Amino acid sequence: MPVITYLTTCIFDSGALKQLAGTAKRLGMSRPFIVTDQGIKAAGILGKVEDALGVAPAGVFDETVSNPTEKQVDEATARYKECGADGVIALGGGSSMDLAKAVCLLASHDEPLESYAAITGGAKKIGKVAPLIAIPTTSGTGSEVSVGMIVTMNNGRKETFVSPNLIPATAICDPDLTLGLPPHLTAATGMDAVTHCIEAVLAPSVNPPAEGIGYEGIYRAIGDGWLRKAVKDGSDADARWHMMMASYEGALAFVKGLGGVHALSHAAGRLHEKKLHHGTLNAIFLPHILRFHEGAADAKYARLRQAMGLKPGADLAEAIEELNADIGIPATLSAIGLTAEDGPGIVDNALKDLAHFGNPKPMSADDYAKVYEIALG
Repeated sequence: MPVITYLTTCIFDSGALKQLAGTAKRLGMSRPFIVTDQGIKAAGILGKVEDALGVAPAGVFDETVSNPTEKQVDEATARYKECGADGVIALGGGSSMDLAKAVCLLASHDEPLESYAAITGGAKKIGKVAPLIAIPTTSGTGSEVSVGMIVTMNNGRKETFVSPNLIPATAICDPDLTLGLPPHLTAATGMDAVTHCIEAVLAPSVNPPAEGIGYEGIYRAIGDGWLRKAVKDGSDADARWHMMMASYEGALAFVKGLGGVHALSHAAGRLHEKKLHHGTLNAIFLPHILRFHEGAADAKYARLRQAMGLKPGADLAEAIEELNADIGIPATLSAIGLTAEDGPGIVDNALKDLAHFGNPKPMSADDYAKVYEIALG
């Protein structure tokens, strides 16, 4: 019997950043700690947030790396405690938000981070955490309203942590903060949002509200053309608004679950030396996973075609491949530096990933290996 609980507060619109000071006050934050990265600082967005906050933050951690690590979590948490902060503001993409969630967790819990991992039942250990405000600067991850975070552990494993207590207390979604995002990042993060929506729809768990939001997000990003428009003209404020909304909808949808695309992308993303973008990986794997699941969810495939503005019976995988080409996403894994030698490790870790359990039909190691081989090109 499904039990459905739906997420958190989101302040959404151009100019929403103006609500930051009042939001922090309502959450009892008088000494906030900001988690962000060097790119956000260099772009001047950190300065805008500090101005909107109206008070000096207790501290700033601006060294977040792509795919944050357990080592960074420990460093940032130590700084949070040293400066006497009473809450966290996450500013940036999914990496900054994941790191901020981990800081909130360890600032209020005593066990090592690994003890809270979802795959080992750690979710039940996660209680109330330090208050968190999430301010996304990309349109894709949806981490600002998601129940989870991903951290690369010291043992090299990319671990997922899931709990309703990890959802930020408030998300402030201001599309104006994405106006400077370059085309390749607009495309990659946009395909992350699209993949969230599609995999949530196809996940076999029962959550009709989440599934409905997934269809709507797909219509917004693809059927209504806003992803292509945002990539073509990064200064298009309407396109930025709609893509941030599609990203938000993707996160609302994937409460229902994810699937093989994310299992593979998470596994590939743990290869630190490759420096692979999660959204790009999703975009490349997506058509091949859609082909694998063809016939397992016919009614959902039919509705996906409608949402994407395709003709009845159209090839969903082919449509995604055409979209990828239009917005500049590489067609193969080899084009972004992956090799056949990387395959066995990626397959092994995909099978251990939480998203693996959301496939509409079961996938074996051989199935993942075949998908990887084809996607490699």
